[in-house]
Amino acid sequence: MAFITEDFMLHGETAKVLYHEHGENMPIIDYHNHLDPRRIYEDPCYDNIAQVWLEGDHYKWRAMRAMGFPEKLISGRGDDIEKFQAWAQTVENCIGNPLYHWTHLELKRYFNVDKVLNKKNAAYIWDACNEKLRSREFSVRNLLRMQHVKMLCTTDDPADDLIWHKKLKEDGFDIDVLPSFRPGRALTIEAEDFCDYAHLLSEKTNENVSDLDGFLKALVKRLDYFAEAGCRVSDHSLDTDFYVPATKAQADAIYQKRLGGQAVSSTEGAMYRGFLLTVLGREYYKRDLVMQLHIGALRNTSSRMFACLGADGGFDSMGDFSYAASLAALLDVMDRTNELPKTVFYGLNPQDMDMLAAMAGNFQGNDKGIRGKIQLGSAWWFGDHKEGMLRQLKALSSNGLLPVFIGMLTDSRSFLSFPRHEYFRRILCDFTGNLVDLGEYPKDMEFLGEMTENICYYNCRAFLAANPG
Repeated sequence: MAFITEDFMLHGETAKVLYHEHGENMPIIDYHNHLDPRRIYEDPCYDNIAQVWLEGDHYKWRAMRAMGFPEKLISGRGDDIEKFQAWAQTVENCIGNPLYHWTHLELKRYFNVDKVLNKKNAAYIWDACNEKLRSREFSVRNLLRMQHVKMLCTTDDPADDLIWHKKLKEDGFDIDVLPSFRPGRALTIEAEDFCDYAHLLSEKTNENVSDLDGFLKALVKRLDYFAEAGCRVSDHSLDTDFYVPATKAQADAIYQKRLGGQAVSSTEGAMYRGFLLTVLGREYYKRDLVMQLHIGALRNTSSRMFACLGADGGFDSMGDFSYAASLAALLDVMDRTNELPKTVFYGLNPQDMDMLAAMAGNFQGNDKGIRGKIQLGSAWWFGDHKEGMLRQLKALSSNGLLPVFIGMLTDSRSFLSFPRHEYFRRILCDFTGNLVDLGEYPKDMEFLGEMTENICYYNCRAFLAANPG
């Protein structure tokens, strides 16, 4: 039974034309993911579909736990075929969950498998996929080539030596694999290992980090190191209060207090974070780097499972703290001196989507002709399903300009995740096509086709000031 048809999720003739003639074959720039650059460089083949599908995929892990499977068949050391069989039983129950669509898009696009994955078909799909995966045609690099990926941006700590990014460039790999500057450990002053991290940066840069000035110099050195390696974007996870106005002297006092082994209050943490974000934002502006702000995750909620598996095990969810005023103040302090970098917001809680779309409009003004300087980013994490993507598209088009949107990303650790771009493109074309078919926008196919291609690829390329191969 063919589930993924040619016109999957396309419900009108306009949508079908926009997708098949404009969206379908556009290249991919995946400007935020968690892929391992070392694996890309080493270019291995996977032994079986369970390895490439289930290792580290907390989306699938959460669903499998809901089905009642033991942890050894989820994140543990269970037999791969038993893990796959557990996943096959789970996916059959993912009605309305994007995992169902993603799974079958991946089966179709990589393996040309049209059968639905369920308990009855599991053995057939296991054999069909594994036979191909063991071939060099299905190596990690070739999996990326299959989806016409031109550039991808991994997520990297400032202390990373970026050796695998450099090796890939020296190797002449035809897909640009660029680092992203993610200073999360530098921002999280409350963390137990913050002092250790400050000393690590000192070792990497030969800067004395006994005061905030030295710490900032160390971060800027690492930022320059990243920029030399091709970095075009930074990324920040803001999960708690992130901006309270602070002078440099106040931020330095908080920093030295923490370096001395004392705890800092939540207000002090927000003062320090806000000051550091402002300094970094101005540095991004100088280098024409994009600042990404991922806001609103509630992390490691199960202390029992965090103790067993650590972070990123599938025990995070969406938070609901109020941050509109803090975000406005953070952006304004940089905009006041015309040093606000190109910025992308990602809100995890759907209640924040319209607020973020409106907030972006406050800071679009610039003399450089940047289209959509402040972006409402694509639907993120618990929102990257059909309804979440439609919600984001509606918020953006209602409060801003849809044609300047920089499009989709995977935010994934899986080398099979790139059909999520197809999923988004089909939803985008159906959304705009429906507006046309309802008579709410003229059927100007030249304009709509160009808009579709821009959202799928060209807007992002211009926004990142990138020239992928």
